[in-house]
Formats: sequence, C-alpha cells, structure tokens
Amino acid sequence: MMPPRAVRAEWTKLRTLPSTACLVLLAVLGTAGVALAVTGSLDSRHCEPACALDVTEISLAGVRLGQVGIVILAVLAVTAEYSTRTIHPTLTAVPSRVRVVLAKLTVVTALTTVAGALAVTGSLAAGRALLPGNGFPALSLADHLTRRAAAGTVLYLGLVGLLAAGLGLLLRDTAAAVTAALALLYGAPVVAMFLHDPVWQVRVHRLSPMDAGLAIQATRDFAAAPIGAWAGLGVLSLYAAAAVAAGLIVFQRRDAG
Repeated sequence: MMPPRAVRAEWTKLRTLPSTACLVLLAVLGTAGVALAVTGSLDSRHCEPACALDVTEISLAGVRLGQVGIVILAVLAVTAEYSTRTIHPTLTAVPSRVRVVLAKLTVVTALTTVAGALAVTGSLAAGRALLPGNGFPALSLADHLTRRAAAGTVLYLGLVGLLAAGLGLLLRDTAAAVTAALALLYGAPVVAMFLHDPVWQVRVHRLSPMDAGLAIQATRDFAAAPIGAWAGLGVLSLYAAAAVAAGLIVFQRRDAG
C-alpha cells in the first residue's frame, strides 16, 4: 500500500518547483484564452446556408494549446529530481521504487485533472457568454453531449499528464521527454496532412493520441470523426499505460543516478 507520506512528499516537491504555478496558469489560461478568442470571433451571419458548427468542440479547442503546460508540468514532476540529484534522498526515504512512481503519478494526475477542470470550466464559460451575442445557442451542461465533451476533455488532460510523466521516467531528461511527448501529440496530425490517400489519413488520425483522444469533444457530425468518442480516449489510455509501464520497468532496473 502506498504510504500517505510519500504522496505528501511528492506534492511538496511539485508545489515548490518555481515553474509549477506558471505551467498550471499556462494550461488554464491558454485553453480558456483560445476559447475566448475563437468564440468571440464567430458570427452566425457568415454561415451559409445555415450554421452547422459544433460550438462545444470549438469552445474546447484551446486544449490543443493548454496541454503544452500539462506536458511540461508532468515531465518536470519526474525529471526535476534527476537534475537536482534529489532522487537519491527520495529513494532512501521510500526504498520501494514502485511506491515512489505511484506517488508521483498520483500527484501528477490530481494536479493535471484539477487544472483541466479549471481550463474546461473557463472555456465553456467563455462560450456561454459570447456565443449568444454572435447568433449561436448558449452552451449548457444540461445537454448530455456537452457534459460528455467537458468531462472527456478533463480526462484527456489527465491522461496526457500520465503519458508525459511516463516518458519522463523512461528518458529521465526534461528536454528529451517534453520533445517526445509533444512529437507524439502533434506529429501524427502533421503527417496526415502530407498523405494523399483519405483511407490512410483516417488511419493516422485514428491512431494519433491527440486526434483520437479529442474525438470525445464532438457533439455532432459523428460520422466524420475518425474514431468513436470513448474509443478515442481508449487509444490515448493505451499510449499513457505503455509509457508508464515502460518508465516503471526502466526506473526499477537502472541506477538512480
């Protein structure tokens, strides 16, 4: 069983990192800021013959920017101890490496989920405030598809945090882990742009952790999505699980230095 003191210690270490507050703000304000800009620029008068926009998905589009803060935060939660050489005192205090990893992942998941909830709340609030003035219906959590998109986006950011933390464990270097995580998230959509075969474009989007995971945001035109909403989060979950499992195996087997 994981001791509470291990979780408290990991929380203290993450909370006292100078970058933590800035990265949480980047995740929240970056996501909500994009929602504010995008929903404020929409105008139903430019829709011909009628608007068929998924305003919920558009309002949550800022997660593609805000997740950068989540990635860096999650990686630093793991790799900062290697750069400061404090990983040795950590393993002295908690000799079980599995417990150390579980404590880190618990703290990362909790913080990224809270940041995700704040980011989603801000994004939906921006859409609710601005869309009616531009001729669109107001967003409402009374709609079950909007609730699903909101909850799914929070889950998406939590899984992105786990994916990044797993890569941090695996690579131990902040720059390398951040680069690898961002390449996984943004690389597949770029590759798909250069494919001329529509079938292969769909396959790439379906296997992309970001495109598959964000399918949960769709509230209309489901046939156009490359993958189902919950199946897409399942794909991202597999990426996160693989990264965490690989990171844990390597963390247990190699020297802490």
